[in-house]
Amino acid sequence: MQSGWSVSDSDGTAFTPMVVLELAEDTREEAIKWLLSRIRDKEQNGGAELLVEQLLTGDHDGQKGNPNVFLVGSTLKRLLHGAEDVGLFKEFNDDSMRGFTYTNKDNFKDFQGDGDGFLSVAECQYIIKHELDTLRAKDEANVPGYPKAKLYPGKSIIRRLQSKGILYQVFPLHDKEELKRLSFSWYRKVKLSFQPLNDIRHYFGEGLALYFGFLEYFTLAMLPMALIGIPYYLWDWEDYDKYVLFAVFNLVWSTVFLEVWKRFSATLAFSWGTLSRKKAFEEPRAGFHGVLGFNPVTGREEPVYPNSKRLLRIYLVSVPFVLLCLYLSFYIMMIYFDMESWALALYEVEPNFWTGLFLFVPSIIYAVVIEVLNLLYRYAAEFLTDWENHRLETSYQNHLVLKVLVFNFFNCFASLFYIAFVMQDMVLLRQSLATLLITSQILNQIMEAFLPYWLQRRRNKKAHKRLHRVMADQELPLAQQAQLELDMSTYLGTFDDYLEQFLLFGYVSLFSCVYPLAAVLVVLNNITEVYSDAFKMCHVFKRPFAEPASNIGVWQLAFETMSVIAVVTNCALIGLSPQVKAYFLESDTQLILLVVCVEHILLAFKFILAFVIPDVPKHIQNKLARLEFESLEAFKKKVKNLGDLWDPQQTLRRKEIANTDTEAEALP
Repeated sequence: MQSGWSVSDSDGTAFTPMVVLELAEDTREEAIKWLLSRIRDKEQNGGAELLVEQLLTGDHDGQKGNPNVFLVGSTLKRLLHGAEDVGLFKEFNDDSMRGFTYTNKDNFKDFQGDGDGFLSVAECQYIIKHELDTLRAKDEANVPGYPKAKLYPGKSIIRRLQSKGILYQVFPLHDKEELKRLSFSWYRKVKLSFQPLNDIRHYFGEGLALYFGFLEYFTLAMLPMALIGIPYYLWDWEDYDKYVLFAVFNLVWSTVFLEVWKRFSATLAFSWGTLSRKKAFEEPRAGFHGVLGFNPVTGREEPVYPNSKRLLRIYLVSVPFVLLCLYLSFYIMMIYFDMESWALALYEVEPNFWTGLFLFVPSIIYAVVIEVLNLLYRYAAEFLTDWENHRLETSYQNHLVLKVLVFNFFNCFASLFYIAFVMQDMVLLRQSLATLLITSQILNQIMEAFLPYWLQRRRNKKAHKRLHRVMADQELPLAQQAQLELDMSTYLGTFDDYLEQFLLFGYVSLFSCVYPLAAVLVVLNNITEVYSDAFKMCHVFKRPFAEPASNIGVWQLAFETMSVIAVVTNCALIGLSPQVKAYFLESDTQLILLVVCVEHILLAFKFILAFVIPDVPKHIQNKLARLEFESLEAFKKKVKNLGDLWDPQQTLRRKEIANTDTEAEALP
């Protein structure tokens, strides 16, 4: 990993440490010995067959370190076999991406000699994590030394230790040299160029690289709106009724934007080898609990929780709680409108600079309250989703995303919908949108960029000094580097990052026609977002494990749903414009019917466009089909060879038939 970073296993085998395991300080000795023996044991004996050694932290800066910190690595051969186990795709000699197999290793590009350097450090760490996660209990009734930590055959040991609080954390170590190169090309110099997505993927994995790819694509896609919005805002457009053309542009943009992104993400995923990668069998979550039962798919014993109980919890507790939160948000929104009326009345009584400035105070207060409510609701949503006891991580994430999106959408946009379609006050809509957008961006920058760095510094000032030494590219011993990373914050995934972009997309696609500078503000926010997120990933957070991904998952559906709502909203705003109303002075019914008809036509056009534009480019489809064909042919050949191996007489008969055919062809 780094020159000089090498430790030895108990049998004297030297290895490069890649992953850190931290157990609780009071972990019992028999549990530690049992865990280490299971990690070191041969794969055929049910072990992980990895190398592990204790990290001797000692006392640093007057503080006693946790003695139960262990470094995990592996032999190269074990990693190569693990690459095949996880279905890793690598570049073949014909420039295609194929699933790696150890027997066919010499036919892969960049595989030279014994394969040293063939796998990236992130891939090695991902393989080690997979081997640790699939380390299963055999005949142990419980974790040694912990009678209440029950085990049963097939149970994931690591997940059980985490759920019982015995294992604190598992994280990969940073690679100082590679991180320095990535930092320099990514954020250390301000430049007008694309992000090094391949380098990000190489270091952090496909999941994080796709997020930064989406962030970059979203920002570039908003440039046309920003360029149109600036003159639209500056050149005497104080007449709020002249937003029809911008609304029409919004309709087209929000439709095309996501369709083109799907093709771009498919191109990225294909080049990284994750587009055709088979999804691994999903194990139960670490926090999942229930009565011990039998899994008919795996044939193993595992906790079983009735789906009927889960549904009762969802519909009798979670749904009413979400509705109660929505009502609370609505009540706070009405208080905000009362504050707006009071500020306006104050300005009308005594119009001056200060009372004019006071007009923005209610919106600023409301924007801060929205962010606080979103944060509090997020904790409540996580607690409820945990309590619902979902078996799989994907199910857990889907229910959490749904809860958070519903509340955040209502909390952030309900007031704008009320102003636009109930009050029909475009002046107030423009002011509220601008205030909410600017205030939320300032708060997000504080929460995401400055607060994590400040908390890290406050938590351990001396560790912060060492952090500056790392940033200054000074060498740190392995023990100090590991201790420094132990104290870093844990990166919780891209959930909050995608959520922020989802809300910004909503501000732009729904109401930016009445405030054209919205796209400009979002572009500026995202430019700073790239640099602040890059800094956090490199120096504030622990390095996350690489997670293979072929798309942005459930967030694609969330953005597409927002784009459908944007079509309806912009059609309604066009229908409310005086230019359109002027043609329907005598009948509002005809206007409503026309707006609904146009909205249905545009939605139909949107869905037709989504159908006509393939999610995966044609040339990539052809390559995937070719790989599938070759894989099938290879499988047929393998089955045939196995059949010949088991039936020598059949092989002999084929040779006799072939010889007979040859003799017949030789006759005149």
